[in-house]
Amino acid sequence: MSVLIRGGEIAAEEGAPRRGDVLVEDGVIRAVGLDLPAPKGSRLVEAEGKIVAPAMFDAHVHFREPGQEHKEDIAHGSEAAINGGVTGVVMMPNTSPAIDSAAVVRTVLDRARGVSRIPVYTSGCITRGRKGVELAGIEGMRRLGVTMLTDDGDPVTNPAVLKNAMEYATSFGMFFACHCEVPELSGPRALNEGKVSYQLGIQGSPACSEEICMDRDIRLAHATGAHVHIQHVSSALGMETIRWWKERGVKVTAEVSPHHLIFNEEDIGEYDTHYKMNPPLRTAADSTALLEGLKTGVFDLIATDHAPHSEFEKGQDFVTAPNGITGLETALVSLHDRFVTTGEFGWDLLVRRYSAEPRRMMGLSPVPIVEGGVAELLVFDPAGETAITREFMKSKSVNTPFLGKTLKGRVDLVVYGSEVLLER
Repeated sequence: MSVLIRGGEIAAEEGAPRRGDVLVEDGVIRAVGLDLPAPKGSRLVEAEGKIVAPAMFDAHVHFREPGQEHKEDIAHGSEAAINGGVTGVVMMPNTSPAIDSAAVVRTVLDRARGVSRIPVYTSGCITRGRKGVELAGIEGMRRLGVTMLTDDGDPVTNPAVLKNAMEYATSFGMFFACHCEVPELSGPRALNEGKVSYQLGIQGSPACSEEICMDRDIRLAHATGAHVHIQHVSSALGMETIRWWKERGVKVTAEVSPHHLIFNEEDIGEYDTHYKMNPPLRTAADSTALLEGLKTGVFDLIATDHAPHSEFEKGQDFVTAPNGITGLETALVSLHDRFVTTGEFGWDLLVRRYSAEPRRMMGLSPVPIVEGGVAELLVFDPAGETAITREFMKSKSVNTPFLGKTLKGRVDLVVYGSEVLLER
């Protein structure tokens, strides 16, 4: 395959996009420059006025396989990723059965190799069955390439168990991704404790539930020398806790989700379950603080926490409905719509936080658009529009607050190696 992408603005981790042509041959970027000649028989893509960027990578997705394929599966989830400009993902292990042993890891990875057009990685559980009692089969999972350990969806409530896991697995080069909350404080996990929860008459989950557990887990990492990654941070004080520990040299990284940047508790309206997630949407002041944390580097990466649920499940009452929204297909375009078009940040931040840093955390190399590099890129039209409809979405589930909305920007092309995975 030979593709010449002509006249686009090439985005990188540092600096504003710069105009240039990109020649891809047999999965490799052969040349980057101005006025490149088109090789005989090559496909020409006119990208004038468009962004040519490294493809995105999402380190926090739920593909629900095995056991909950009515919500999502690897085949549909990976196509949803491509639809949003993402060419690599890390699955969470809260499946049924949980991904807590070499046998389940092997099953999942074999399945992914058979049905996915992009690399699918998986994390493994910290504890067997995510029950927080005994350690999972960590060594067997490590031998199959698992580097991230997490009981995501729940915390490891017993600190002694988590400390033991950190002491055991850190020497293997593994790290811990922590879902932080104190279950006794969280209540029904329906929404933030505050003005809106009082107005709607629903018990709320206070931010301190997340913040207390976050501080505990980072302290355990400090004591053991482990690398801890804090997932889906939702509060300003939680973010400041991470900043404080980072300044003291603890090996802590953190992620923020697009929905915690874009929405807040006021968006819930009249019990709209498309805005129900865990941790919950908090105040507008929290969202503003999280955005500043992303811009100043407190957050190392953006991750969607892509969490599909069936229409029937999300159609239940607000307390009963499950937490979570889909995000793979809307993340890049919604961040562009809300923040790039308004000048809050540029493509350099998107490339660094949603492409390069997630790969680095997983021990993978970034995919910059440079001569000799691997071809793993997208073309994005800032002037285009994306209508988020059921027909547009490739995920099995459509539980997103963006359903029925039109966002500014459009992913026009996705190239992975020697394949064009998507072309609009």
